[in-house]
Order: sequence, then C-alpha cells, then structure tokens
Amino acid sequence: MLKVGLTGGIGSGKSEVSRRLAARGAVVVDADKIAREVVEPGTPGLAEIVEAFGEGVLRPDGTLDRERLGAIVFADAEKLKVLNGIVHPKVGERSEQLQREAPDDAVVVYDVPLLAENNLAARYDVVIVVDTPDEVRLERLLRLRGMREADARARIAAQASREERLRIADIVIGNEGSLDDLDAEVDKVWQDLSARVLPTG
Repeated sequence: MLKVGLTGGIGSGKSEVSRRLAARGAVVVDADKIAREVVEPGTPGLAEIVEAFGEGVLRPDGTLDRERLGAIVFADAEKLKVLNGIVHPKVGERSEQLQREAPDDAVVVYDVPLLAENNLAARYDVVIVVDTPDEVRLERLLRLRGMREADARARIAAQASREERLRIADIVIGNEGSLDDLDAEVDKVWQDLSARVLPTG
C-alpha cells in the first residue's frame, strides 16, 4: 500500500486533483469531507463545538453554520486551536478506519488541506503539493466561491505559504492552467504512483 499525502492551499485546485486520482483508481481519504461528517447533527463532534462556541454557530435546522464558525476561528488563533482539538482527532480515527478497509496494493491518497501546517509529511510515503500562485487562488475564490476579497485573503494568510508547502513536496503539480493541462499532469503523476506499488521483477 502506498500512502500519499495530497495538499495545497485554498483555491489551488486540490479537490480537482483528488477527484482525478480517484477516477484513476486511488482510494481517496478526504479530510475535509470527513471533517464535515464528524460534525453532522447528532454527532459528539457537533455537541463539543456547540459547548465550546455556543448555540450561535448552529443554523436554524441544527446543522453547523460553517461560515459563522469560520469567521470566529480564522480571526482568533486560540479559538482555531480549540476547534482543531475537537475535529482533528475524530478525522484521524475515521481516516485510519478507511485505510484499514483499503486493499493491500492500493494507492491511498489522503487529501489533507493542513498537511504542511500540522507537520504531517512524515506520515506519508509520498507528498504531493498542488501549487498555484496566490493571485490565481485569490481570483478563483472570488469568482468560483463568491468570497469577499478580505475573507479570501484572510483564509490564504491563515494557511502555510507556498514556500513552506513546496519544502515538503516529493511531487509538485502546477495548477494555473486549464483543466486539460491538469488532466495531463495528473496522468503523469498517476503513472509514477502506480509504478511505486507494482511488484518489481
């Protein structure tokens, strides 16, 4: 089994890369997706968040208001630490469960937004960084996600710098071109990863 850590800043196109690797046969463990699952209504995770941040972070239907919670924690490093302390262990447990269920010869891709920030590179056989210039990421956040510029800049600033990410990369996927360009890049990377799990001789 090959354990691959996939990371990239917000707006880098990491999810596009993740989807394309899954389509080629990778077992994708998506930390963001799991992070949403562990705070769904009725979960211990959501109860702990409400206890820490108050009922104001819930929508009227009882689901987590991620935007409101984001506005609170991204403006305050201590509160972000509290939130991460609740969510990260639960994401870790679920990720390990998915890994145990994967075939022995699988390429398991962990889609981890904060891989650089949390010094997790050593956990993986290979680290892939989706690298996109900050201005391109900013433009995508404004155009594709409808974020306000100040919010988008704050989110980018709260994450690791490009240099910090590139320092831990075994493979870099540049993503400032078209989706066709990205497809071609992912094809090359998939061949590389597949070759690493195939028995030699």
